[in-house]
Amino acid sequence: MTAQQLISDSIIPLRTSETGDTALGIMNDFYVRHLPIVNDKQLLGLISEEDILEHDAHEPVGSYQLSLIRPYVKYNDHLYEILRLIAEYHLTLIPVVDEEENYIGLVTMEDVLQYFTKTASFSEPGSIVVLEMSRHDYQLSQIAQIVESENAAVLSAFITTSLDSIRVDVTIKINRQNIQNILATFERYEYEVKASFNEIEYLDSLRDRYDSLMAYLNV
Repeated sequence: MTAQQLISDSIIPLRTSETGDTALGIMNDFYVRHLPIVNDKQLLGLISEEDILEHDAHEPVGSYQLSLIRPYVKYNDHLYEILRLIAEYHLTLIPVVDEEENYIGLVTMEDVLQYFTKTASFSEPGSIVVLEMSRHDYQLSQIAQIVESENAAVLSAFITTSLDSIRVDVTIKINRQNIQNILATFERYEYEVKASFNEIEYLDSLRDRYDSLMAYLNV
């Protein structure tokens, strides 16, 4: 998945002559905190809500000193590059440019989330397992082999850790609701099962809590 495939045309970029008030109105309408500023096809920068609040909102945004450098992705950059820059700069959207660095659109954080929710790893029912291990013990091939030995499959996997730790958490999603045999096999191979979640049971628990809250509010 590349940036070009995620481009949204619902948000029109700002022109330098438009005011901070106009920018704030667009941000409120689309629930974002950033907007690209474009002169013809040239991407000038990315303005943030904080930039506007630090300047006169009645003045044109072209006169503002922007706090961000000019973050962008190229149209053929991978989804992981989009996520990296969004996380690094705490963005709600990121501009997309062509090979000549001309503005061609933007990708919002909502677009990224919508993409993930439509993939099989999110939409297909299953269970989630969190394994804790040392870095040098991590072998995704062995983890997948254990899951497959129980006639199941790993739908997705990711690692979380901290720079000062030799331990990692490996979170995997498995395409099965009943995973007791898989958990037992992990333990037999001396994997530490830190947590496990059945999606249906988890959603049912959330629904029960929501119903209880609504009943309490209606008292």
